[in-house]
Amino acid sequence: MAKPVLIDLDDSPPQTPSDAPPVPDIGLPEGRAVVAVSAVALARPSRLTRVALWAFGGLFSFMISAAVYDFVAGMLARNSVLGWAAFGLTGLAILVLVALALREALGFYLLGRLDRLRAEAEAARAVNDLKGAAKATDHLAALYKNRPDLRWGAARLAERRGDVLDADALLNMAETELLGPIDLAVRAEIEAAARRVATVTALVPLALADVAVALFANLSMIRKIAALYGGRSGTLGSLKLMRRVFGHLLATGAMALGDDLIGSVAGGGILGKLSRRFGEGVVNGALTARVGVAAMELCRPMGFTALPRPKVSNLMARAMVGVFDGFSAKDAPGV
Repeated sequence: MAKPVLIDLDDSPPQTPSDAPPVPDIGLPEGRAVVAVSAVALARPSRLTRVALWAFGGLFSFMISAAVYDFVAGMLARNSVLGWAAFGLTGLAILVLVALALREALGFYLLGRLDRLRAEAEAARAVNDLKGAAKATDHLAALYKNRPDLRWGAARLAERRGDVLDADALLNMAETELLGPIDLAVRAEIEAAARRVATVTALVPLALADVAVALFANLSMIRKIAALYGGRSGTLGSLKLMRRVFGHLLATGAMALGDDLIGSVAGGGILGKLSRRFGEGVVNGALTARVGVAAMELCRPMGFTALPRPKVSNLMARAMVGVFDGFSAKDAPGV
């Protein structure tokens, strides 16, 4: 019968848990998906690339126009009925293109109107101009006069504004009555987007899937925020607004770690000890919430004065309830 073979090890195994080596520190999650989205949003093509795009775009448009003209002329020469049908479809396609262009132009106008309203309110508040504040309040009320969810607030504002003799008080009243309910809806959109990005990052291991979801979720969130504040935008307007949002974050250094992200990143670091994907999910969600807050600041027709600016930690606490361990309803304080 063969005897057992004993192999001597240089390092004896730990006898107790306290003798075991510490878990290597893999560092805090970085939220790479949202950082990649910011790089995509802020990327600027070179001058040569822009000229090439313009040249090839013009050439392609000219080729399409010539091909359509030859097609319609050939159909008219071959069969008048089919030719006129082709001519009608071509005219319809042109009308659709014009309608799309008008929608994009309207989107840029609506976004610009929000900027003008914010500048008007800030100017009146800066010099305590009661007439200017009343004018800004009128413009804000006109913007939301057809919103059923704001009728009660608009009625309260119309009833009480006559008793206010101070510009700051009037603007604060308008902000509270008209923008307060919209802020609640906007916060819900931000929380939903943050939850979506965090969940997909944590659960979907496919390469670049988290970047694609973060890009779509952030673009959709920014577009919905603009629509809630009265700045419905088209495709080009949404892309421009997204660029403005990430440019604002980059200019203010808000894409870096800050006080409003400490709690979220700490939670992400704890989860990262168990799963790197979970930790990345929490931080990606927190960065998405920060993008949403920046979009609020750019789309809101008034700055945050009477009402508090939402905090990323509070938004994340509510967004992550029931998604990851460590977040619970009692940890979700008010804004």
